[in-house]
Amino acid sequence: MTQAAITSPKESPGGKLGLQAILSRDFTASIVVFLVAMPLCMGIAVASGVPAERGLVTGIIGGIIVGALAGSPLQVSGPAAGLAVIVFEIVSKHGLSMLGPLLLAAGLIQLVAGALRLGQWFRAISPAVVHGMLAGIGVLIVAGQFHVLFADKPKAHGLENLAAIPAALGGVSFTSLGAVEAALVVGLVTIGSILAWEKFRPARLKLVPGALLGVLAGTLVALGFGLDVQKIAVPESIAAAIAVPGAADLARMADPMLLLTALAVAFIASAETLLSAAAVDRMHDGPRTKYNKELFAQGVGNMLCGAVGALPMTGVIVRSSANVQAGAVSRLSTMLHGAWILAFVALLPWLLRQVPSAALAGVLVVTGWKLVSLDHVRHLFARYGLLPAVIWAATFVAVVATDLLTGVLIGMALTLLELIPNLRKMRLRVAQHALSETESEIRLEGAATFVQLPKIAKVLDAAPNGGLVRLDTRALTCLDHTCAEALGDWLKGKARAGVKVELPSPCAFGDRLRAAVAH
Repeated sequence: MTQAAITSPKESPGGKLGLQAILSRDFTASIVVFLVAMPLCMGIAVASGVPAERGLVTGIIGGIIVGALAGSPLQVSGPAAGLAVIVFEIVSKHGLSMLGPLLLAAGLIQLVAGALRLGQWFRAISPAVVHGMLAGIGVLIVAGQFHVLFADKPKAHGLENLAAIPAALGGVSFTSLGAVEAALVVGLVTIGSILAWEKFRPARLKLVPGALLGVLAGTLVALGFGLDVQKIAVPESIAAAIAVPGAADLARMADPMLLLTALAVAFIASAETLLSAAAVDRMHDGPRTKYNKELFAQGVGNMLCGAVGALPMTGVIVRSSANVQAGAVSRLSTMLHGAWILAFVALLPWLLRQVPSAALAGVLVVTGWKLVSLDHVRHLFARYGLLPAVIWAATFVAVVATDLLTGVLIGMALTLLELIPNLRKMRLRVAQHALSETESEIRLEGAATFVQLPKIAKVLDAAPNGGLVRLDTRALTCLDHTCAEALGDWLKGKARAGVKVELPSPCAFGDRLRAAVAH
């Protein structure tokens, strides 16, 4: 037998901790997440073409309400960079007043999908599509916020933003410090501070977020040198940020195109949320995500965001990873971070009004650039061949050249090509049975393709969290890259939990599984 992974057991979050220790760790983690979330909530709102305070309202709802209902206790919900592009398009085409009705419809779709237990199906989306989509979004965010760094507004389309970059660079004067140069200085100071902090920060200060320090540095430079830069607009009261949809705007939702847009928002938000939840599960050994419950909670949250005219929300990996790394052990941390945002906005709105728009643009340029990662496509090509890499590239190009929904649909259509060699043998049998009190076996027989992933995931999630688990894949005739990545994630999760998993030798697709574990 070949061992896939062996590790020693770790303490599960909250498992052996007293109430005082749980409260202490969650309190500390909530402060860290709050500091990470504040600049991102405002920056994503600005990138979406809406007032900054609406992003903060989404952060409050995502923390307090969705945090209490979530199926992934340690995942943090709030405005996401992945939806900034589609929200910008909505506001540009239909006006800011239609954002609320669209979110009401999108949230209702998510709520119904959760009630119908469709959450597992989002896990069947190809990783190549997801990462291609995120890379495309990253390019669009960088291209759009690039113009804010030059005291300008983003164009209506991503290609326009890219095409206008040379003209923006040519408009910089090196002999005077006007509005363009001042904004650029603030943005570059913000970006430089973030990158320098991430590279050189002391280990004991690793939880201090670079985004916060970048915004602080850019703001201090603008104030210290009296630079003439645009500041973000924040109302005196958080209640002024609430915009309840009117009857006329709600009536416009009868338009099939608007309903299709709401469906696109629901689909993309759900996919990003549930894939983020799966990533969060890989970071800790506590309770696993209940996908349908998480989808239902996101639906409630987005309906509430629609009711007050805020930004759409998803589960967000940057804030969630900060939550786990800061030591959170329960959903209390997420809920408290929402309360801190509410308190800050209610008590210190004057402080937010000192933040230059260019500083937030700098944060988003760094955030977008990190989304444009080639590591994943290199991994796909090296481990699974040309087709997954082509799917990634096609999704990426289509997102940048057309729109988010078109890009995702093109990527998903291309994943169907992986089914062609197995059309006559699509059946898959998944069985689990106990061999003894301490040993169990999971057997896969047939074609393991992405359309069968919900069935596979259901059995894997029910596997014991102790003893020895044998994963028998000798009867597999096909293992596509989506299932291979899912099995690899499961193997890594079991290893972190101290569960010994063995693969029989010889093992069908054993090299592919071990490669997925190593990635």
